[in-house]
Amino acid sequence: MLTRRQVTFGTATAGLYAGLGSTFAESPRILKLGNASGFNDPQQCFITSGRHSKLGYYASEGVDIEFVNMSNVSQALQALATGQVDFGTLIPGVYLPAIAKDNLNLIAVYNFLPRNGNSVVVKPDSPFQSVADLKGKKIGIRNQGDSGAIIMKVMFAELGLDASSLEFIAVGDAGPAGVALSEGRVDAIASYDTAAARIELAGFAVRYLALTPEFAKVSVGWFGVSKNYLKENRKVLVALFRGMAKSTIFAHENLDQAIKIHWSLYPESKPKSKSEDEAMHEMRLLLKLRNDNWMRWPSDPEQRMGASKAIDWTSQIAMTSVSSKNPELAAQLGDINRLYSNELIDEVNAFDRTAVVRQAREFTL
Repeated sequence: MLTRRQVTFGTATAGLYAGLGSTFAESPRILKLGNASGFNDPQQCFITSGRHSKLGYYASEGVDIEFVNMSNVSQALQALATGQVDFGTLIPGVYLPAIAKDNLNLIAVYNFLPRNGNSVVVKPDSPFQSVADLKGKKIGIRNQGDSGAIIMKVMFAELGLDASSLEFIAVGDAGPAGVALSEGRVDAIASYDTAAARIELAGFAVRYLALTPEFAKVSVGWFGVSKNYLKENRKVLVALFRGMAKSTIFAHENLDQAIKIHWSLYPESKPKSKSEDEAMHEMRLLLKLRNDNWMRWPSDPEQRMGASKAIDWTSQIAMTSVSSKNPELAAQLGDINRLYSNELIDEVNAFDRTAVVRQAREFTL
């Protein structure tokens, strides 16, 4: 049985800018989110800021979110596949092999991380200057089943290197990960941007290695649902992701206020031993890369919030085919349209984006 750490939610109310929402519901539909980074992580402010009563992005749509914490992306996929959550994180390196092997009835419907939010860090004085230099080395990952091993295998596949030369060692997060790196128990740590920042916050200096060129271009994070849930709850999902789109724009435009909102909604996520200025400084560092990774590159012709692109999925299939040592992956998966859907996206984006930006820039908690 999965361990669930749940949050008690109050009913949010439509707030200062009620015109930014649509149909308001006094009793919101609660949707359970399976996510490897739970509510205690302020990186979730791109989701959570819209829950505040002064914004009411979800409440005005008649929905709200309950976090069901997962230890890693594999567990999140399992929870989604077994119906223990309503929507959850899908990482292609885990999602694609699972679809090919078990024909899971899942589909990606909202791209929440349109830029590549992964990272590989080494000690500042490390002799390693590129991912290729890590051949035959010890790579720290958060835990077995997390995405760190996947991203290294994907990049080694792009470079034409044998990932079996790598040794993956679970080192945890933050301080423990920093100690493992500084003491030489691992040569590098592969994770995502905010996990790397937590190592810095723990007092360990790191140097970021550039991601491989093709891998750096692709989107990496989606929310998915079961196909049955999509069919039966389409309007609810439009409402959910419209609220999330507004919440994401708000967090990107006014990160400090989004962090303060997150702390107000989840007080246990706020550092207790630091002043607010010190805590805010740390959160800015934590989210220094993620804040931009929530949004598409300005040069991207696709600017709709949550939209997927075919090139992202064909690229992910090609890389995962090699990293998973399954040359038949593309054939087993068949039509890529079974993997993702943009059917909600036009309706999700049916709001005044300029008004949300203006609200974010003027907002004070």
